[in-house]
Amino acid sequence: VMKAQASTLGSLEALLEFLKSPDVRIPVSGISIGPVHKRDVMKASIMLERKKEYAVILAFDVDVSREAREMAKELDIKIFTADIIYHLFDQFTAYMKKVKEDRKKEVALDATFPCVLKILPTCIFNKKDPIVLGVEVLGGIAKVGSPLCVPTQDFVEIGRIASLEKNHKAVDKAYVGDSVAMKVNSTTALEASRMYGRHFDHTDELVSRISRHSIDLLKENYRDELTKEDWQ
Repeated sequence: VMKAQASTLGSLEALLEFLKSPDVRIPVSGISIGPVHKRDVMKASIMLERKKEYAVILAFDVDVSREAREMAKELDIKIFTADIIYHLFDQFTAYMKKVKEDRKKEVALDATFPCVLKILPTCIFNKKDPIVLGVEVLGGIAKVGSPLCVPTQDFVEIGRIASLEKNHKAVDKAYVGDSVAMKVNSTTALEASRMYGRHFDHTDELVSRISRHSIDLLKENYRDELTKEDWQ
């Protein structure tokens, strides 16, 4: 929820109509007419504690005082200025896209994607830490960093996916139908003791171990990358 500022009442109304339109839908918390001053930056700074990415001022066809720019830089408030509404929208959407990508990188290790993996019995390259196997993705998305367990063996944990290779090329993710070489590194002494052929074999499926926290992170940051089936 951000602050919108414009030069006249007419241009402010045009800006708000545009921001409310179905294709845009940018929430606005405060509005002002005239140049952007320090007090406007102070009002926008309230969002730093609520939702930092919305600590933004959209300034349509108005000047921004030097003091306001300095304060905005100091407080990390973004001020987007343009005299054409669509240019403001383009600036803001590019900014939000970057915010989303940065957020994904921050939570990548904790955001475990659901996946079900079938072990290919003719592709057992290393049986113990690091376990290296050929697998086929039966469901979800296999992602580097995901912790794996074996449901049919009391959910024994075998480690995290350290790397994936498809057609001899390293990939970060593998999707349903992909066959990949997978390296699994242990993260505890117990996981380091797990061995293919003793604790599990090709008749067992491997699945990602997902926490409540991880589900919340997926909903917040990766909803667009998962299908309805993945959520079930």
